[in-house]
Amino acid sequence: MKILVASKNPVKINAVKHGFKRMLPSAQFEVTSADVPSGVSSQPLGDRETYEGAHNRASNAKKLSTGADLFVGIEGGVAFDNEEMQAFAWVVVLSNDQLGKAKTSTFYLPKAVARLVNEGKELGEADDIIFNQHNSKQAGGAIGILTKNVIDRTQYYTEAVVLALIPFKNTDLY
Repeated sequence: MKILVASKNPVKINAVKHGFKRMLPSAQFEVTSADVPSGVSSQPLGDRETYEGAHNRASNAKKLSTGADLFVGIEGGVAFDNEEMQAFAWVVVLSNDQLGKAKTSTFYLPKAVARLVNEGKELGEADDIIFNQHNSKQAGGAIGILTKNVIDRTQYYTEAVVLALIPFKNTDLY
């Protein structure tokens, strides 16, 4: 089985590898990656735009005709919940005849980070500024920084990859 991850971000690639190994342990697979557009803003706002970004990434990867069997898009987003900003991500897995999708758990961002995101910064950039980091989105991300790596960004995405693979593990039900 060939899997194409719609990102060159090592966090997303590793999350896909871990999720597939956990959910389909007897399957043999090869994971490749490609940069593809999400078709949404660089920092998606709201559930709908974030899902659309993940779906677009998977769909655009599928259009590359690389001979892959499965295409995975992961998109992180933010949303307002009353006066607070929460962070989350969507994962979409596509094949020729199947769709799997799942959303991560959500967590709330510190006000200083939320303020910068609200001013137009991407979450990773805001984290780098507030926490004096460099390229944190390709490492532990906001979740890693805020939990002191009890949960890192790879782990965070891996759970959603597992959930997005439910239809592929239970084909008779979907």
